[in-house]
This record gives sequence, C-alpha cells and structure tokens, in this order.
Amino acid sequence: MSQKFQVTGMSCGHCVSAVQNAVQAVDPEAQVTVDLATGHVDVQSEQPRQDLVVAIENAGYAVQ
Repeated sequence: MSQKFQVTGMSCGHCVSAVQNAVQAVDPEAQVTVDLATGHVDVQSEQPRQDLVVAIENAGYAVQ
C-alpha cells in the first residue's frame, strides 16, 4: 500500500539515506522515495503507518 509522509528536518543526501534506512529497518522490502526539496516521502509498504512514523522520528526527523 502507498503511504505518504511530510517529513521536516531533512537538508542533505545523508538525511535522505537516514530516512530510507529507518523505513527499511521496519520493512526491508519497502520502496521509499524521498523528495528532499519538498520533504515528501512516499513509501510502498504493508507495515502500519504508525510503525513507519516512529522509525522516521527515531532517526531524528519530524513527521507532520
């Protein structure tokens, strides 16, 4: 299922990788697309939304 997140606090390629890795730690099969300029993160995953939000927040970013 496709899930969309608005993530703040990302400013560079390292941030993009950190968000991708955080999501894939919860679901290694997830497809993660991050638009650094807008803060939009699209995730293809069957994991519960809250699990993905917690993973992103634990990586140091805010999810709105």
